[in-house]
Amino acid sequence: MQYTSAQAAKILRRLNEERSALLNLEQQSRDFLASVGEDPETVRPDYDYAATQAKLRELEEKIRRVKHAISVFNTTTTVPEFGMTVDQLLVYIPQLSQRKVKYADMMSKLPKARETGTAYTRGNIIDYRYANYDIAAADRDHSETADTLARAQTALDVVNNTLTMEIDL
Repeated sequence: MQYTSAQAAKILRRLNEERSALLNLEQQSRDFLASVGEDPETVRPDYDYAATQAKLRELEEKIRRVKHAISVFNTTTTVPEFGMTVDQLLVYIPQLSQRKVKYADMMSKLPKARETGTAYTRGNIIDYRYANYDIAAADRDHSETADTLARAQTALDVVNNTLTMEIDL
C-alpha cells in the first residue's frame, strides 16, 4: 500500500507504542505471587507465552518493514528546491538551526561592552570586550539563515506529505 512519509511515521509510532504496551503487559503477567495456602490458579494472570512471542515477532517485523521503507525513501527522494535527498536535508536542518542560534547571539552583542565580574578585575581597572566581527553582517546572516531554515522545513513538509512509498503491512 502507498503511504506518505508523514503517514509512515505515524504508523511506526503506533507500532512502537503497541509493542511497548505488549512488553509492559508481558512484564506484569509473565510471573506472579501467591501466598502460602492460596490457590495459585485463582490469582494467575492471563498470559500466553507463545501467543505473546508471536505477536512481538509480528510487530517487530512490521516495524522493520516501515523503518526500511522510510530509510529507502529518505535516501532516494530528492527535495527539489535544495537538490538534496531527504536524509541530507534532515542533517542540514539542525545545522541551520545551530547556525541561526549562533548568529542570534552574535548579532545581539554590542561593539564594545564593559566586562563585569571577571576574576582579573583589580581596583579601578575596567575591561572592555570588543566584537571582533561585523555585527550587521551577523544580523544579515541570521536573517538569511532563518529564511533558509524556514524554506527547508517547508520543502521537507511538502515532500513528506505528498510523495508516497510502498509499504507492505
